[in-house]
Order: sequence, then C-alpha cells, then structure tokens
Amino acid sequence: MKRALRLRRPADFSRVRRKGRVYRHRLLLLRLCENSLTHNRYGIVTSRRLGLAVERNRIKRRLRELLAALHKELRQGFDIVLLPRRGVLLQPFPELQRIVRQLVLQTQLV
Repeated sequence: MKRALRLRRPADFSRVRRKGRVYRHRLLLLRLCENSLTHNRYGIVTSRRLGLAVERNRIKRRLRELLAALHKELRQGFDIVLLPRRGVLLQPFPELQRIVRQLVLQTQLV
C-alpha cells in the first residue's frame, strides 16, 4: 500500500477513535471518519493480545492486502482503521476477505 494511503500520526488515529463511526464483527472492528483529502487513508491497530510480533505482522499483511484490493471500489475521502480481534489469525484468507467486505458494505462506501 502506498505511503500516502496510510494513517501514521497518533493524532489521526485518535481522531478516528473519537469522531468516527464503528462497525463491528465478531473478529474485526472497523472505524470510519471523514477526512479532508481526496483519497482514503488506512490504518491497522494490532495489540499484543493478538499474539507475538510474527502473528501480529501476519495479520497486518493480510488486512493490508485486502484493503489494497478494495481501495479502487470505495468512495474516497475517509480514514479507515481496522482493529482485529482474537481469532482473526485462525481464519482462512477467503473468510477474512468476506468479513472485510461485509463490514465495508455496512459502511456504504461501496
């Protein structure tokens, strides 16, 4: 994913947490907040409760790949933060893809 499409500053993450809308699934939480840009920015937050660094990085890689594939289909101008929950690493990739798509459809960004 391009650097311009990533959320990096802690202030951006906290703004999405404070002002954003939340969409929930048993294994994934999606927070969404409008930004003043012409493109979407994405962030993934993995806590240590999800596992060791290798597992957390695997989760982030999988979610980044899913977001990159969906990027062209989504309405632009939003900051999107994904928060995976326990058990997400055990899911096969197609199931994870279905969950992310289901959450995105709830947001009406497609």
